[in-house]
Amino acid sequence: MQYETVFILTPVLSDAQMKEAVEKFAKFLTDNGAEIVNSEEWGLRKLAYPIDKKSTGFYNFIEFNADTQLIRKLEVAYRRDERVLRWLTFRQDKYAAQYAEKRRARRAASQTQVQQPVETKED
Repeated sequence: MQYETVFILTPVLSDAQMKEAVEKFAKFLTDNGAEIVNSEEWGLRKLAYPIDKKSTGFYNFIEFNADTQLIRKLEVAYRRDERVLRWLTFRQDKYAAQYAEKRRARRAASQTQVQQPVETKED
């Protein structure tokens, strides 16, 4: 089954601590048999409402293929980690999976365009 999870980390973390937390959850998934399809760091964003007196948080997104039993273990890991403010995990239906694939392809195409140097003609 294909799943998506978005989790918000507390904004008081340093960059290294934030990356370590994201790597911890990615490693948790792969150690338990999941295949990570896509991972994105959405960065520091404003929350819709304050959580634990914090108005911002580090948003992270992971798409993965896994067995259904793994989701419960993942959510227990989120609960046990005090750096996680909120999370949401859901199963993608076939339409969401198709849309996610198109979105990844568009993102990859736009990144390759940005990375290519622009050639200028000299007169």
